[in-house]
Amino acid sequence: MSSFAFMIPLPVMFFGLGLAAGLARSDLAVPESVAKGLSLYLMLAIGLKGGMALAAPGASEGLLAALALGIALSFLMPLPAFALLRGMTRLDKVTAAAVAGHYGSVSVVTYAAAAGMLVAAGIASEPFMPAVLAAMETPAILTALLLARSGRTGPVRGKRHLAREVLLNGSVVLLLGSFLIGWIGGEAQRAPLAPFVEGLFQGALCLFLLEMGLLAARQLRAAPGRLDARLVGFGLLMPLIGAAAGLGAGLLAGLSPGGVALMMTLAASASYIAVPAAMRLALPEADAGIYVTLSVAITFPFNIVVGIPLYLWVAGMAAG
Repeated sequence: MSSFAFMIPLPVMFFGLGLAAGLARSDLAVPESVAKGLSLYLMLAIGLKGGMALAAPGASEGLLAALALGIALSFLMPLPAFALLRGMTRLDKVTAAAVAGHYGSVSVVTYAAAAGMLVAAGIASEPFMPAVLAAMETPAILTALLLARSGRTGPVRGKRHLAREVLLNGSVVLLLGSFLIGWIGGEAQRAPLAPFVEGLFQGALCLFLLEMGLLAARQLRAAPGRLDARLVGFGLLMPLIGAAAGLGAGLLAGLSPGGVALMMTLAASASYIAVPAAMRLALPEADAGIYVTLSVAITFPFNIVVGIPLYLWVAGMAAG
């Protein structure tokens, strides 16, 4: 499909600027409060736009199939990730399980970057995809804990606090809450909110990806020698495996090319917000330096620079 042309969107360029500045040890920085505000804005905008669009007649067609397949992907993707880690690397079972959980869950910012590229290219996608995004955040955590238990003699720690962390995770609450508010408000509320929800989106994404580039550089500089070639190889291979699974799920759900591209992106992404918080609580003996650095400094840059354009092109060819 020719509309899925390769290009370098401005948000990706800003990510590259942040990565280069961080590696060069520039004093460029985005204040933490600003970065947190941008993250909240992106989740709110994604949820509101999806909810308002879903309120249109016929927009919910295919929702249940996409939700079911997305949840299944989140539950199942940690399994091949864990098998690869145990076969390719020397990670202990608990750390491998924690890493695998990150690759079954999703990254909101990776999704936002893909959605932004679709908008810039004028390619539509199903309005319910933000709901699929929210639904895919937590099932992988449960699978990771089950995998970790096979290498432990005691129960997973902090069950009550973990359940609260999973069910009331801020990103899930904001995404689902804004999605529901947008759905209740409907298309009638779109025009007055458009300058905020749509007009600012690309600029906010540019600034947030600048911060993500700086963060990726900090992670790489802080972990010299922590990631050997096999772990780096996993961080580059696993997104492609996830994207292939997402392609199959998107086609099975009957999604449009834009929807398939987003499903591929979700399955290829790795969490760096919800899952690290849960793993620190439930599996404190897992090496956080490994799973955070892999998801933020290896897989996230790969998806932003190489993966998403590839997924958009493959989705256009397969579903166009």
